[in-house]
Amino acid sequence: MSEPVLHHVSCPDAAGGHRMGYWQWGDDGAPHLVVCVHGLSRQGRDFDVLARALLARAAAQGTALRVVCPDVVGRGESDWLADPLGYQFPTYVADMLAMLGRLQGQARIGTFDWVGTSMGGLIGLTLAGMPDLPLPAPVRRLVLNDVGPVIEWEALARIGRYLGQFGTAATVEAAAARMREISAGFGPHTDDEWLALSRPMMRPAPDGGWRMHYDPAIAVPYAQVTQASAAQGEAALWHMYDQIQADTLLLRGAESDLLSTATAQAMCQRGPRPRLIEFAGVGHAPTLVATAQATAVVDFLLSPLPATQERRPR
Repeated sequence: MSEPVLHHVSCPDAAGGHRMGYWQWGDDGAPHLVVCVHGLSRQGRDFDVLARALLARAAAQGTALRVVCPDVVGRGESDWLADPLGYQFPTYVADMLAMLGRLQGQARIGTFDWVGTSMGGLIGLTLAGMPDLPLPAPVRRLVLNDVGPVIEWEALARIGRYLGQFGTAATVEAAAARMREISAGFGPHTDDEWLALSRPMMRPAPDGGWRMHYDPAIAVPYAQVTQASAAQGEAALWHMYDQIQADTLLLRGAESDLLSTATAQAMCQRGPRPRLIEFAGVGHAPTLVATAQATAVVDFLLSPLPATQERRPR
């Protein structure tokens, strides 16, 4: 499958419910499910390159694979919330559970893996680190892409300066160029790679030109985060992280301002004790478009080795 199929799932909320879109690749009856979830202001088509690489490897191994890439509510092809204060993790986790229930009804999930970039990684950390959640199957392998229990305050402040402030651009190419400036931490990409990442990010603006795909109101709860409240949340995140049983791969941009070297090293000494891979010349966050980045994830998720051989000794 060279292109994904868009589906929607109905999710409850206090205003009567909303729909979350998700992009499905591969064999919709495959028991092996990989869910890939994007960062704060991104959307599910960020994983096109990775999804194709996963399906190519699975085909070479003669195995069936389902890859699902949701647009978190307020982004992409998902609805915008009536109450912007709903743009927080309890909503995101509940929506993922609704989607997983739909996918389980479509075909039994036997093997469940998660790839999460930044915000998507924290959603995955929550799902894997809260054993009482009604998952159709435990998270087997977890990829945390440039995120951990400690989020550097300077990075949060940097993101807050542009979140919801994009406005419009005359052309998709002009919009892509502006996003390239904002997203310098993503590292080097060819012009074609960057345009492919940028096109799904844009929507026609009502008065002409192009706007960002997401609801600008996702910035409302984000703006309420303080340095003190962020620090208070770290304890809860570490508690969940320490309960993760999934084999875990931690990716880090070597120049990341969001996941510090100290936090990454601490993560490797506790909880699931992940294997750490750093990518030179990249900040926050690796896009998993470069061959080395995509291959690292594919190797980890589709390795034929028993999981116990991939983990560090406890």
